[in-house]
Amino acid sequence: MFLSVFDIFKIGIGPSSSHTMGPMTAVLHFLDRLATGEGGRFDPLSVARITVSLHGSLAFTGKGHASDRAIMLGLLGFQPDAVDADLADAQLAQLHESKTLTLEGCGAVRFDPEADLVFDFGPALSLHTNGMKFAALDPDGQSLFADTYYSVGGGFVMTETELTAADEGPGADLREEKEAIGYPYPFGCAAEMLRMGAASGLSIAAMKRANEEVVLGAEVLPERLDAIWRVMDGCIERGLTQEGILPGGLNVKRRASAIHRRLIGQAEGNSQQPHANNDWLAVYAMAVNEENAAGSQVVTSPTNGAAGVVPAVIRYYRDHCVGATREGIDTILLTASAIGGLIKHNASISGAECGCQAEVGSASAMAAAGLCAALGGSNGQAENAAEIALEHHLGMTCDPVMGLVQVPCIERNGMGAIKAVNAASLALHGDGTHFMPLDNCIETMRQTGMDMGDRYKETSLGGLAVNLPEC
Repeated sequence: MFLSVFDIFKIGIGPSSSHTMGPMTAVLHFLDRLATGEGGRFDPLSVARITVSLHGSLAFTGKGHASDRAIMLGLLGFQPDAVDADLADAQLAQLHESKTLTLEGCGAVRFDPEADLVFDFGPALSLHTNGMKFAALDPDGQSLFADTYYSVGGGFVMTETELTAADEGPGADLREEKEAIGYPYPFGCAAEMLRMGAASGLSIAAMKRANEEVVLGAEVLPERLDAIWRVMDGCIERGLTQEGILPGGLNVKRRASAIHRRLIGQAEGNSQQPHANNDWLAVYAMAVNEENAAGSQVVTSPTNGAAGVVPAVIRYYRDHCVGATREGIDTILLTASAIGGLIKHNASISGAECGCQAEVGSASAMAAAGLCAALGGSNGQAENAAEIALEHHLGMTCDPVMGLVQVPCIERNGMGAIKAVNAASLALHGDGTHFMPLDNCIETMRQTGMDMGDRYKETSLGGLAVNLPEC
Protein backbone atom coordinates (compact mmCIF):
# COMPACT_ATOMS: atom_id res chain seq x y z
CA MET A 1 0.00 0.00 0.00
CA PHE A 2 1.09 3.62 -0.49
CA LEU A 3 2.53 5.05 2.73
CA SER A 4 1.88 8.76 3.04
CA VAL A 5 4.18 11.10 4.91
CA PHE A 6 1.30 11.30 7.39
CA ASP A 7 1.34 7.53 7.85
CA ILE A 8 4.99 7.71 8.86
CA PHE A 9 4.57 10.92 10.89
CA LYS A 10 1.43 10.61 13.02
CA ILE A 11 0.47 12.83 15.93
CA GLY A 12 -0.25 10.73 18.99
CA ILE A 13 0.64 10.14 22.62
CA GLY A 14 3.45 8.35 24.40
CA PRO A 15 5.04 6.19 25.39
CA SER A 16 4.78 3.74 22.47
CA SER A 17 3.35 3.76 18.97
CA SER A 18 2.93 -0.03 18.83
CA HIS A 19 1.98 -0.56 22.48
CA THR A 20 -0.02 2.63 23.17
CA MET A 21 -1.26 4.20 19.94
CA GLY A 22 -1.76 0.85 18.19
CA PRO A 23 -4.00 -0.69 20.88
CA MET A 24 -6.02 2.53 21.16
CA THR A 25 -6.52 2.61 17.39
CA ALA A 26 -7.48 -1.08 17.32
CA VAL A 27 -10.11 -0.57 20.02
CA LEU A 28 -11.63 2.35 18.13
CA HIS A 29 -11.80 0.25 14.97
CA PHE A 30 -13.44 -2.59 16.88
CA LEU A 31 -16.00 -0.21 18.42
CA ASP A 32 -16.90 1.19 14.99
CA ARG A 33 -17.70 -2.34 13.81
CA LEU A 34 -19.55 -3.06 17.04
CA ALA A 35 -21.80 -0.01 16.68
CA THR A 36 -23.14 -1.32 13.35
CA GLY A 37 -23.53 -4.89 14.52
CA GLU A 38 -20.74 -5.75 12.04
CA GLY A 39 -23.00 -5.05 9.12
CA GLY A 40 -26.14 -6.43 10.74
CA ARG A 41 -24.75 -9.77 11.93
CA PHE A 42 -26.02 -9.10 15.47
CA ASP A 43 -27.96 -6.52 17.46
CA PRO A 44 -25.56 -4.02 19.07
CA LEU A 45 -28.07 -3.43 21.85
CA SER A 46 -27.60 -7.03 22.96
CA VAL A 47 -23.95 -6.40 23.87
CA ALA A 48 -23.61 -6.63 27.65
CA ARG A 49 -19.87 -6.93 28.24
CA ILE A 50 -16.52 -6.27 26.54
CA THR A 51 -13.38 -8.33 27.13
CA VAL A 52 -9.81 -7.72 25.96
CA SER A 53 -6.67 -9.87 26.11
CA LEU A 54 -3.13 -8.78 25.23
CA HIS A 55 -0.56 -11.27 23.97
CA GLY A 56 3.16 -11.57 23.23
CA SER A 57 5.14 -8.35 23.61
CA LEU A 58 1.94 -6.46 24.43
CA ALA A 59 1.54 -8.70 27.48
CA PHE A 60 5.17 -8.71 28.62
CA THR A 61 5.76 -4.96 28.35
CA GLY A 62 2.20 -3.68 28.19
CA LYS A 63 2.14 -2.28 31.71
CA GLY A 64 5.34 -0.32 31.17
CA HIS A 65 4.10 0.92 27.80
CA ALA A 66 0.67 1.90 29.23
CA SER A 67 -1.13 -0.52 26.90
CA ASP A 68 -3.86 -1.06 29.50
CA ARG A 69 -4.42 2.69 29.77
CA ALA A 70 -4.50 2.96 25.98
CA ILE A 71 -7.13 0.22 25.70
CA MET A 72 -9.32 1.94 28.26
CA LEU A 73 -8.90 5.35 26.64
CA GLY A 74 -9.95 3.83 23.32
CA LEU A 75 -13.00 2.26 24.93
CA LEU A 76 -13.84 5.67 26.32
CA GLY A 77 -13.67 7.12 22.80
CA PHE A 78 -10.40 9.07 22.97
CA GLN A 79 -8.44 9.45 19.72
CA PRO A 80 -4.62 9.10 19.85
CA ASP A 81 -4.07 12.55 18.35
CA ALA A 82 -6.50 14.37 20.65
CA VAL A 83 -6.21 13.26 24.28
CA ASP A 84 -7.05 15.83 26.94
CA ALA A 85 -4.92 14.53 29.82
CA ASP A 86 -7.07 15.91 32.65
CA LEU A 87 -10.33 14.70 31.08
CA ALA A 88 -8.78 11.31 30.34
CA ASP A 89 -7.65 10.83 33.94
CA ALA A 90 -11.09 11.78 35.25
CA GLN A 91 -12.90 9.37 32.95
CA LEU A 92 -10.44 6.56 33.70
CA ALA A 93 -11.07 7.02 37.42
CA GLN A 94 -14.82 6.91 36.78
CA LEU A 95 -14.48 3.74 34.70
CA HIS A 96 -12.55 1.98 37.47
CA GLU A 97 -15.32 2.90 39.88
CA SER A 98 -18.40 2.24 37.74
CA LYS A 99 -17.00 -0.62 35.61
CA THR A 100 -19.41 0.55 32.92
CA LEU A 101 -18.94 1.98 29.43
CA THR A 102 -21.43 3.87 27.32
CA LEU A 103 -20.83 2.80 23.73
CA GLU A 104 -22.35 4.18 20.55
CA GLY A 105 -25.02 1.82 19.26
CA CYS A 106 -24.76 -0.42 22.31
CA GLY A 107 -25.65 1.76 25.28
CA ALA A 108 -24.38 0.79 28.73
CA VAL A 109 -21.90 -2.09 28.63
CA ARG A 110 -20.01 -3.84 31.43
CA PHE A 111 -16.22 -3.54 31.45
CA ASP A 112 -14.24 -4.26 34.61
CA PRO A 113 -10.62 -3.21 34.03
CA GLU A 114 -9.40 -5.69 36.63
CA ALA A 115 -11.25 -8.71 35.23
CA ASP A 116 -11.94 -7.93 31.59
CA LEU A 117 -8.49 -6.70 30.53
CA VAL A 118 -6.11 -9.67 30.63
CA PHE A 119 -2.34 -9.81 30.07
CA ASP A 120 -1.76 -13.28 28.65
CA PHE A 121 1.85 -14.34 29.29
CA GLY A 122 1.56 -17.54 27.30
CA PRO A 123 2.97 -17.99 23.77
CA ALA A 124 2.49 -15.07 21.40
CA LEU A 125 -0.22 -15.32 18.77
CA SER A 126 1.01 -16.95 15.59
CA LEU A 127 0.89 -14.02 13.16
CA HIS A 128 2.68 -11.30 15.15
CA THR A 129 4.09 -10.72 18.60
CA ASN A 130 1.82 -7.71 19.24
CA GLY A 131 -1.59 -9.41 19.35
CA MET A 132 -4.90 -8.33 20.89
CA LYS A 133 -8.20 -10.17 21.16
CA PHE A 134 -11.47 -8.26 21.58
CA ALA A 135 -14.86 -9.82 22.29
CA ALA A 136 -18.40 -8.54 22.77
CA LEU A 137 -20.56 -10.82 24.94
CA ASP A 138 -24.31 -11.08 25.45
CA PRO A 139 -25.96 -11.15 28.92
CA ASP A 140 -25.36 -14.93 29.11
CA GLY A 141 -21.65 -14.55 28.41
CA GLN A 142 -21.89 -15.88 24.86
CA SER A 143 -19.77 -14.24 22.19
CA LEU A 144 -21.68 -12.02 19.79
CA PHE A 145 -18.66 -10.69 17.96
CA ALA A 146 -14.92 -11.20 18.38
CA ASP A 147 -11.80 -10.41 16.39
CA THR A 148 -8.04 -10.38 16.71
CA TYR A 149 -5.94 -7.32 15.96
CA TYR A 150 -2.20 -6.87 15.58
CA SER A 151 -0.19 -3.72 16.24
CA VAL A 152 2.50 -4.01 13.58
CA GLY A 153 4.64 -0.98 14.45
CA GLY A 154 4.46 2.79 14.13
CA GLY A 155 0.83 2.86 15.26
CA PHE A 156 -0.34 0.73 12.31
CA VAL A 157 -2.90 -1.98 13.12
CA MET A 158 -4.32 -4.87 11.11
CA THR A 159 -7.04 -7.41 11.76
CA GLU A 160 -6.19 -11.09 11.63
CA THR A 161 -7.88 -11.32 8.23
CA GLU A 162 -5.92 -8.36 6.88
CA LEU A 163 -2.60 -9.65 8.16
CA THR A 164 -3.25 -13.13 6.80
CA ALA A 165 -4.11 -11.69 3.40
CA ALA A 166 -1.05 -9.44 3.30
CA ASP A 167 1.69 -10.22 0.82
CA GLU A 168 3.98 -13.04 1.92
CA GLY A 169 7.49 -11.74 2.49
CA PRO A 170 8.94 -8.27 2.02
CA GLY A 171 9.81 -6.47 -1.17
CA ALA A 172 6.68 -7.02 -3.25
CA ASP A 173 6.54 -4.56 -6.12
CA LEU A 174 3.87 -1.94 -5.53
CA ARG A 175 4.04 -0.40 -9.00
CA GLU A 176 0.74 -1.77 -10.36
CA GLU A 177 -1.27 -0.84 -7.27
CA LYS A 178 0.19 2.66 -7.07
CA GLU A 179 -0.11 3.42 -10.76
CA ALA A 180 -3.74 2.29 -10.66
CA ILE A 181 -4.39 4.85 -7.93
CA GLY A 182 -2.53 7.50 -9.91
CA TYR A 183 0.66 8.15 -7.98
CA PRO A 184 3.20 9.44 -10.50
CA TYR A 185 6.26 8.00 -8.72
CA PRO A 186 5.29 4.59 -7.27
CA PHE A 187 8.70 3.45 -6.06
CA GLY A 188 8.72 0.35 -3.88
CA CYS A 189 12.46 0.12 -3.25
CA ALA A 190 15.41 2.50 -3.11
CA ALA A 191 16.82 1.40 -6.47
CA GLU A 192 13.49 2.17 -8.11
CA MET A 193 13.37 5.51 -6.30
CA LEU A 194 16.78 6.45 -7.70
CA ARG A 195 15.83 5.35 -11.23
CA MET A 196 12.64 7.41 -11.16
CA GLY A 197 14.53 10.41 -9.83
CA ALA A 198 17.13 10.14 -12.59
CA ALA A 199 14.46 9.78 -15.29
CA SER A 200 12.35 12.69 -14.03
CA GLY A 201 15.12 14.98 -12.88
CA LEU A 202 13.29 15.36 -9.54
CA SER A 203 14.57 15.04 -6.01
CA ILE A 204 13.24 12.41 -3.62
CA ALA A 205 11.30 15.14 -1.82
CA ALA A 206 9.81 16.44 -5.06
CA MET A 207 8.67 12.95 -6.09
CA LYS A 208 7.18 12.39 -2.65
CA ARG A 209 5.46 15.77 -2.84
CA ALA A 210 3.95 14.91 -6.23
CA ASN A 211 2.60 11.63 -4.83
CA GLU A 212 1.10 13.37 -1.79
CA GLU A 213 -0.55 16.08 -3.88
CA VAL A 214 -2.54 13.43 -5.75
CA VAL A 215 -4.49 12.88 -2.53
CA LEU A 216 -4.20 16.15 -0.62
CA GLY A 217 -3.71 18.81 -3.27
CA ALA A 218 -0.98 21.42 -3.53
CA GLU A 219 -2.60 23.79 -1.02
CA VAL A 220 -3.30 21.36 1.82
CA LEU A 221 0.03 19.53 1.85
CA PRO A 222 2.14 22.46 3.16
CA GLU A 223 -0.38 23.06 5.94
CA ARG A 224 -0.27 19.42 7.00
CA LEU A 225 3.54 19.36 6.93
CA ASP A 226 3.64 22.55 8.99
CA ALA A 227 1.29 20.99 11.55
CA ILE A 228 3.61 18.00 11.93
CA TRP A 229 6.64 20.19 12.44
CA ARG A 230 4.80 22.43 14.95
CA VAL A 231 3.98 19.42 17.12
CA MET A 232 7.56 18.12 16.84
CA ASP A 233 9.06 21.49 17.75
CA GLY A 234 6.52 22.04 20.51
CA CYS A 235 7.46 18.68 21.98
CA ILE A 236 11.13 19.69 22.01
CA GLU A 237 10.27 22.98 23.71
CA ARG A 238 8.18 21.28 26.42
CA GLY A 239 10.89 18.72 27.03
CA LEU A 240 13.54 21.43 27.41
CA THR A 241 11.57 23.11 30.20
CA GLN A 242 10.18 20.19 32.22
CA GLU A 243 11.91 18.72 35.25
CA GLY A 244 11.22 15.99 37.77
CA ILE A 245 10.98 12.21 37.82
CA LEU A 246 9.48 10.24 34.93
CA PRO A 247 6.57 7.93 35.79
CA GLY A 248 6.77 4.15 35.91
CA GLY A 249 8.89 3.26 38.92
CA LEU A 250 12.46 3.48 37.59
CA ASN A 251 12.82 6.93 39.16
CA VAL A 252 14.56 8.22 36.03
CA LYS A 253 15.24 11.93 36.34
CA ARG A 254 14.55 14.26 33.44
CA ARG A 255 17.87 15.66 32.25
CA ALA A 256 17.13 17.62 29.07
CA SER A 257 16.25 20.87 30.84
CA ALA A 258 19.45 21.00 32.91
CA ILE A 259 21.65 20.04 29.95
CA HIS A 260 19.97 22.71 27.83
CA ARG A 261 20.62 25.41 30.42
CA ARG A 262 24.24 24.33 30.66
CA LEU A 263 24.70 24.43 26.90
CA ILE A 264 23.22 27.92 26.70
CA GLY A 265 25.58 29.08 29.44
CA GLN A 266 28.59 27.60 27.68
CA ALA A 267 27.58 29.22 24.39
CA GLU A 268 27.17 32.63 26.02
CA GLY A 269 30.51 32.26 27.76
CA ASN A 270 32.31 31.05 24.64
CA SER A 271 33.37 27.92 26.53
CA GLN A 272 31.78 25.25 24.35
CA GLN A 273 33.96 22.41 23.16
CA PRO A 274 34.10 21.61 19.41
CA HIS A 275 31.90 18.55 19.99
CA ALA A 276 29.09 20.65 21.51
CA ASN A 277 26.97 20.14 18.39
CA ASN A 278 26.59 16.52 19.46
CA ASP A 279 25.32 17.74 22.83
CA TRP A 280 22.73 19.97 21.16
CA LEU A 281 21.54 17.08 18.99
CA ALA A 282 21.32 14.77 21.98
CA VAL A 283 19.44 17.22 24.18
CA TYR A 284 16.83 17.92 21.49
CA ALA A 285 16.23 14.19 21.05
CA MET A 286 16.21 13.51 24.78
CA ALA A 287 13.68 16.30 25.32
CA VAL A 288 11.26 14.57 22.95
CA ASN A 289 11.73 11.14 24.44
CA GLU A 290 11.37 12.37 27.99
CA GLU A 291 8.04 13.84 26.91
CA ASN A 292 7.17 10.53 25.26
CA ALA A 293 8.04 8.62 28.44
CA ALA A 294 5.71 10.95 30.34
CA GLY A 295 2.82 10.07 28.00
CA SER A 296 2.70 13.49 26.36
CA GLN A 297 1.91 14.37 22.74
CA VAL A 298 4.57 13.31 20.24
CA VAL A 299 4.88 12.49 16.54
CA THR A 300 5.71 8.93 15.51
CA SER A 301 8.96 9.23 13.60
CA PRO A 302 8.48 6.46 12.55
CA THR A 303 7.62 5.15 16.06
CA ASN A 304 7.23 6.69 19.50
CA GLY A 305 10.28 4.88 20.83
CA ALA A 306 12.31 6.62 18.11
CA ALA A 307 10.32 9.86 18.11
CA GLY A 308 13.24 12.09 19.05
CA VAL A 309 15.65 11.46 16.19
CA VAL A 310 14.00 13.23 13.23
CA PRO A 311 12.77 16.25 15.25
CA ALA A 312 16.23 16.66 16.79
CA VAL A 313 17.90 16.65 13.39
CA ILE A 314 15.37 19.13 11.99
CA ARG A 315 15.87 21.43 14.99
CA TYR A 316 19.64 21.09 14.54
CA TYR A 317 19.25 21.97 10.85
CA ARG A 318 17.11 25.01 11.61
CA ASP A 319 19.16 26.43 14.49
CA HIS A 320 22.73 25.35 13.71
CA CYS A 321 23.19 24.72 9.98
CA VAL A 322 24.36 27.39 7.53
CA GLY A 323 21.73 28.30 4.94
CA ALA A 324 18.77 26.60 6.66
CA THR A 325 15.33 27.52 5.27
CA ARG A 326 11.72 26.75 6.09
CA GLU A 327 11.50 24.88 2.78
CA GLY A 328 14.41 22.75 3.93
CA ILE A 329 12.31 21.48 6.84
CA ASP A 330 9.69 20.22 4.40
CA THR A 331 12.47 18.62 2.35
CA ILE A 332 13.62 16.72 5.43
CA LEU A 333 10.10 15.57 6.29
CA LEU A 334 9.29 14.44 2.74
CA THR A 335 12.63 12.72 2.14
CA ALA A 336 12.61 11.07 5.55
CA SER A 337 9.08 9.75 5.04
CA ALA A 338 10.10 8.23 1.70
CA ILE A 339 12.93 6.33 3.39
CA GLY A 340 10.72 5.31 6.30
CA GLY A 341 8.08 4.00 3.93
CA LEU A 342 10.64 1.88 2.10
CA ILE A 343 11.93 0.40 5.35
CA LYS A 344 8.44 -0.39 6.64
CA HIS A 345 7.39 -1.95 3.33
CA ASN A 346 10.51 -4.03 2.82
CA ALA A 347 11.43 -4.85 6.42
CA SER A 348 9.98 -3.41 9.63
CA ILE A 349 9.86 -0.36 11.88
CA SER A 350 8.72 -2.43 14.86
CA GLY A 351 10.98 -3.14 17.82
CA ALA A 352 8.84 -6.16 18.64
CA GLU A 353 9.60 -7.59 15.19
CA CYS A 354 13.21 -6.61 14.54
CA GLY A 355 14.61 -4.93 17.65
CA CYS A 356 15.64 -1.31 18.04
CA GLN A 357 17.52 -1.39 14.74
CA ALA A 358 14.02 -1.16 13.24
CA GLU A 359 13.08 1.83 15.38
CA VAL A 360 16.04 4.10 16.14
CA GLY A 361 17.98 2.63 13.20
CA SER A 362 15.14 3.46 10.81
CA ALA A 363 14.68 6.91 12.33
CA SER A 364 18.40 7.64 11.97
CA ALA A 365 18.34 6.56 8.33
CA MET A 366 15.31 8.75 7.68
CA ALA A 367 16.86 11.78 9.36
CA ALA A 368 20.21 11.27 7.60
CA ALA A 369 18.63 11.21 4.16
CA GLY A 370 16.44 14.19 4.95
CA LEU A 371 19.28 16.34 6.27
CA CYS A 372 21.52 15.37 3.36
CA ALA A 373 18.82 16.45 0.91
CA ALA A 374 18.12 19.72 2.74
CA LEU A 375 21.83 20.57 2.64
CA GLY A 376 21.89 20.19 -1.12
CA GLY A 377 22.70 16.51 -1.47
CA SER A 378 21.71 14.57 -4.57
CA ASN A 379 19.31 11.63 -4.50
CA GLY A 380 22.28 9.28 -4.57
CA GLN A 381 23.92 11.06 -1.65
CA ALA A 382 20.67 11.00 0.35
CA GLU A 383 20.26 7.27 -0.30
CA ASN A 384 23.88 6.79 0.75
CA ALA A 385 23.28 8.77 3.96
CA ALA A 386 20.33 6.56 4.84
CA GLU A 387 22.38 3.42 4.22
CA ILE A 388 25.28 4.62 6.36
CA ALA A 389 22.99 5.46 9.29
CA LEU A 390 21.03 2.20 9.12
CA GLU A 391 24.13 0.07 8.60
CA HIS A 392 25.60 1.22 11.87
CA HIS A 393 22.50 0.35 13.87
CA LEU A 394 22.30 -3.24 12.59
CA GLY A 395 21.83 -5.79 15.36
CA MET A 396 20.61 -3.28 17.95
CA THR A 397 18.26 -4.99 20.39
CA CYS A 398 15.08 -3.61 21.94
CA ASP A 399 15.49 -4.27 25.67
CA PRO A 400 13.62 -1.59 27.65
CA VAL A 401 14.13 -1.88 31.40
CA MET A 402 10.83 -2.72 33.15
CA GLY A 403 9.11 -2.32 29.78
CA LEU A 404 9.37 1.45 30.09
CA VAL A 405 10.45 3.57 27.13
CA GLN A 406 13.16 5.22 29.21
CA VAL A 407 16.34 3.15 29.66
CA PRO A 408 18.09 2.91 27.21
CA CYS A 409 15.54 4.51 24.89
CA ILE A 410 15.92 8.19 25.79
CA GLU A 411 19.71 8.35 25.34
CA ARG A 412 19.52 6.00 22.36
CA ASN A 413 17.52 8.63 20.45
CA GLY A 414 20.29 11.14 21.09
CA MET A 415 22.85 8.74 19.68
CA GLY A 416 20.62 8.04 16.67
CA ALA A 417 20.43 11.76 15.91
CA ILE A 418 24.21 12.12 16.17
CA LYS A 419 24.74 9.18 13.81
CA ALA A 420 22.23 10.67 11.37
CA VAL A 421 24.12 13.95 11.10
CA ASN A 422 27.44 12.14 10.79
CA ALA A 423 26.00 9.89 8.07
CA ALA A 424 24.63 12.88 6.14
CA SER A 425 27.99 14.64 6.37
CA LEU A 426 29.92 11.59 5.16
CA ALA A 427 27.53 11.16 2.25
CA LEU A 428 27.85 14.84 1.28
CA HIS A 429 31.63 14.38 1.08
CA GLY A 430 31.07 11.65 -1.52
CA ASP A 431 29.40 11.60 -4.91
CA GLY A 432 26.58 9.18 -4.07
CA THR A 433 28.32 6.06 -5.27
CA HIS A 434 28.96 3.49 -2.55
CA PHE A 435 29.45 -0.22 -2.05
CA MET A 436 26.32 -1.32 -0.12
CA PRO A 437 22.95 -0.22 -1.57
CA LEU A 438 20.25 0.88 0.86
CA ASP A 439 17.95 -1.91 -0.33
CA ASN A 440 20.51 -4.53 0.66
CA CYS A 441 21.01 -2.90 4.04
CA ILE A 442 17.24 -2.89 4.65
CA GLU A 443 17.08 -6.58 3.77
CA THR A 444 20.00 -7.27 6.11
CA MET A 445 18.12 -5.50 8.91
CA ARG A 446 15.07 -7.66 8.23
CA GLN A 447 17.10 -10.88 8.25
CA THR A 448 18.91 -9.84 11.41
CA GLY A 449 15.60 -9.12 13.10
CA MET A 450 14.18 -12.48 12.12
CA ASP A 451 17.26 -14.23 13.55
CA MET A 452 17.19 -12.19 16.77
CA GLY A 453 15.87 -14.02 19.85
CA ASP A 454 12.47 -12.90 21.11
CA ARG A 455 13.93 -11.88 24.45
CA TYR A 456 15.72 -9.06 22.63
CA LYS A 457 12.63 -7.80 20.83
CA GLU A 458 10.63 -5.59 23.22
CA THR A 459 9.77 -8.30 25.73
CA SER A 460 12.12 -7.03 28.47
CA LEU A 461 13.30 -10.62 28.95
CA GLY A 462 16.91 -10.05 27.89
CA GLY A 463 19.72 -7.55 27.48
CA LEU A 464 19.78 -4.45 29.66
CA ALA A 465 16.29 -5.26 30.93
CA VAL A 466 17.60 -8.17 32.99
CA ASN A 467 21.03 -6.80 33.88
CA LEU A 468 20.09 -4.23 36.47
CA PRO A 469 22.27 -2.73 39.20
CA GLU A 470 22.03 -4.62 42.48
CA CYS A 471 22.89 -1.71 44.72
